Amino acid sequence: MDNNNKLLAEVNGKKIYEQDVYNFMANIEQNQRFQNEEGIKILTDEMVNQEILLVDAYENKFEEDEEFKKELNLVKDNMLKNYAMHKIFSDISVDEEEVKKYYEDNKKLFSPKKLYQASHILIDSEDKANDIYSEIVEGLDFKEAAKKYSKDPSAASGGSLGKFPEGVMVKEFQDGLDSLEVGEISKPVKSQFGYHIIKLEDLENEKEKSFDELKDQVYQTYTMMKRQEKYLEKIADLAKKVEVKKYY
Repeated sequence: MDNNNKLLAEVNGKKIYEQDVYNFMANIEQNQRFQNEEGIKILTDEMVNQEILLVDAYENKFEEDEEFKKELNLVKDNMLKNYAMHKIFSDISVDEEEVKKYYEDNKKLFSPKKLYQASHILIDSEDKANDIYSEIVEGLDFKEAAKKYSKDPSAASGGSLGKFPEGVMVKEFQDGLDSLEVGEISKPVKSQFGYHIIKLEDLENEKEKSFDELKDQVYQTYTMMKRQEKYLEKIADLAKKVEVKKYY
């Protein structure tokens, strides 16, 4: 045992060390208030209380309750799912050459020459979208129109999509953006999601960044993509052995 890992308490012989308290603290949101001597004492007291409760739970054989067994099985299933996912990913290896190639093929995602700031209104019907566009042309504020008519979650913020790089939006939306000058509003643009009325709020041209500058980000994104591919490949293979019925 680490000499710096001080023993703080015992409950029926079960030892609670300082490191145990720090591990407990790590799972508490906004734990800054406990990062002092008094806070450590408060958390140690709580851990002691929980161990006392655990002693009582075993004495009363709560682990044999059917309700507990159901909860335990749920926790076990979730842990097993996560472990199975870990097993799928464990043999994935990524070398620098393939990451560099991925960067070269997807430079716009990592080092965009353009950074857009835009808002949109998303409508199901083309006729309705045209009517709303006419209202805006006649003076209806774009943000108010988004709040009133848009079916997209961005409606609450007046349709704002914030800033985003070139290439992340579907092609139809991207083409609509590129047809606009800053401050202009598009006629309805159709995509797989519906009809968009787009307002280009701002446009920034950025200097392209090198692979070395973005190396960590590219590695992370490429690794996530490889994991997704491996996961879907595994699921497709396993699904052949399992009866699946979908009702949606």
